[in-house]
Amino acid sequence: MAIQAQVKWIDDLQFVARAGSGPAVVMDSSDSGGGAGPMELMLMGTAGCTAMDVITILKKKRVNVTGFEINISGDRAEAYPKRYTDITIEYVVYGTKIKPEAVQQAIDLSEKKYCGAMASLNARISHTFRIEPPE
Repeated sequence: MAIQAQVKWIDDLQFVARAGSGPAVVMDSSDSGGGAGPMELMLMGTAGCTAMDVITILKKKRVNVTGFEINISGDRAEAYPKRYTDITIEYVVYGTKIKPEAVQQAIDLSEKKYCGAMASLNARISHTFRIEPPE
C-alpha cells in the first residue's frame, strides 16, 4: 500500500504538506512558529499512531475508557542528522474499573505489533502509563 504526499514551499522555511486528499498541515521552523516542525510532526504522528491502536484495543476489550491522552518527548542527537535517539511516551487513561494489565497489553501490542510509526523509527522507545478517574 503506497501513500503519497506533497510538500509545497510557501516562504522562508514554511511549507504546506498534504497526504492524499486529507487536510493540509503547515510546517515551519521552530524559530518562526508558523507551524510545527517536521521532527515535531514525527513525534505527533508516532503518538497518534499508538493512540489509535491502544484505544481500538481497549474498546475491543470493553474497557470503560472515558478519556485518553499521550504525552511524548524525544531526545535528539547533537550531530547531524540529529535523529531521535530516545523517545519517552506517557499514556494517560481515564475511566473506572480499568485493569492495569489490560492497558499494558494494549500498549505492548501497539508498540511491538501494530504501530507502523514506531516500527519506522530508529530510536529507543520507553513508556509509562497511569490510570486516572474519569474527567
